[in-house]
Amino acid sequence: MVGPRPRSDRTDGSDADDSRYTTANVLAALVPTALARRLLRVSVETDQRTYDRDEPVEITVEFKNPLPVPIDIPTPEQRRWGWTIDGQLEASDENRYTRSRPSSFSFGGGERKRTSFTWNGRFERHREDALRESVVPDPGEYELRVFVATHEDAYTPSDTTTVAIR
Repeated sequence: MVGPRPRSDRTDGSDADDSRYTTANVLAALVPTALARRLLRVSVETDQRTYDRDEPVEITVEFKNPLPVPIDIPTPEQRRWGWTIDGQLEASDENRYTRSRPSSFSFGGGERKRTSFTWNGRFERHREDALRESVVPDPGEYELRVFVATHEDAYTPSDTTTVAIR
């Protein structure tokens, strides 16, 4: 005969076993933030290498925790990651504001996070008369960079690729 299952001390009424979650949290706490930042893998790719002027660019980004334990990367603001074209955040010279409340970019053991988005192939410019202008870039090569938004300039997980505009 099997006896009743032991109940947990959870207040939500469930009988879920939290031992695995607790063990993972303990192991994650042993991974220093600096090490987690260095080990996090970031990759960026586009659907083509060369684009016509004013052609949208499909971008795919992947973040991967190579460790078998969870990691947590603190970010000083709500932005967890971002992208630039030739150093311009989100291809714009406009200031971007995010909540200054700290956050973190969390990953389970071995977890991958993948997302895709489209850059419209233009730079957004703020004019002195407070109007915005959308500018088609000149032909040439442009660096696309994806980064984790840490406050550490010494090492920010990132990846780059080059996009050619003809």
